[in-house]
Amino acid sequence: MQRVGLTGGIASGKSTVADMFAGLGVAIIDTDLIAREVVLPGTPGLAEIRDRFGEGVLDADGHLDRKALRELVFADDALRRELEFMLHPRIRDEALRQASAATGPYHIIVVPLLVESPMQSLMDRILVVDCDEDTQMQRLLQRDAETREQARRMIAAQASREERLAIADDVIYNDSSLDETRRQVETLHAKYLSAN
Repeated sequence: MQRVGLTGGIASGKSTVADMFAGLGVAIIDTDLIAREVVLPGTPGLAEIRDRFGEGVLDADGHLDRKALRELVFADDALRRELEFMLHPRIRDEALRQASAATGPYHIIVVPLLVESPMQSLMDRILVVDCDEDTQMQRLLQRDAETREQARRMIAAQASREERLAIADDVIYNDSSLDETRRQVETLHAKYLSAN
């Protein structure tokens, strides 16, 4: 079974593209969802984060306060790397477990930080969802970032657009309409099916 790694910058439209592939019956393994699961209350992942970063990264119910953690780690590269060192092995192991259970001629593993990840070597093909930085900035301000400066830090914390495109076997340009994005998804779906 062919394994396609789907990546792209923050707010590039990875989830939209993954949903379109899912609509075509493709198994999607989303490491962002897995990242949420490995830090649920009672998990070793959350305990390790609390031990390292303190009670301030938990909300009143004992869940991870993502906003508080994001503000902490995006302001300090060393802390961000520490967090990644804690979580990435757990995320990788669960993604591979789900991949081994997937059915169909190919499946997609969504890995936002694929350029920086050893998971890159586990992929048969790499699909990059790309958009220009202005579009990325606007989406990020609408979705996650409170300020332009915070949005810039979030973008800068990831591999550059050029680095992502350099590892791409396939690219979906997600700057225009959803119909155009869907057309590109359908073209790649046919390509991936014919490769099996």
